[in-house]
Amino acid sequence: MYCRNCGKELDDSATFCPHCGVPTDNYIPPETNFSTATNVCAIVGFILSFFVVIAGLVISIIGYKKAPEYNGNGKGLAIAGIIISAAEIAVVFFSVVFWIIILAAGGAPAVS
Repeated sequence: MYCRNCGKELDDSATFCPHCGVPTDNYIPPETNFSTATNVCAIVGFILSFFVVIAGLVISIIGYKKAPEYNGNGKGLAIAGIIISAAEIAVVFFSVVFWIIILAAGGAPAVS
């Protein structure tokens, strides 16, 4: 067998030319196993965090936990869903506490 690049004679079982380094017809490239799958839980959790806060939080956490199975795909969306849900829960909590304090103090504040 001869190298198709430099024309030098090669061993019939050679995978690369020892003279120029070009792969021969015997070379079989390794398969790359990149996942193109999408982390659906991260996407759904992010979207739900705007509308159904608790469900968005739970599904975003699941999406975050599943991110390594998808080579990290969706990890950023899952983190964003967790942050948005947590912020919305905090706002609702403090709003409820505020109104409980206002109502316990004697009613709604007067509007002038």
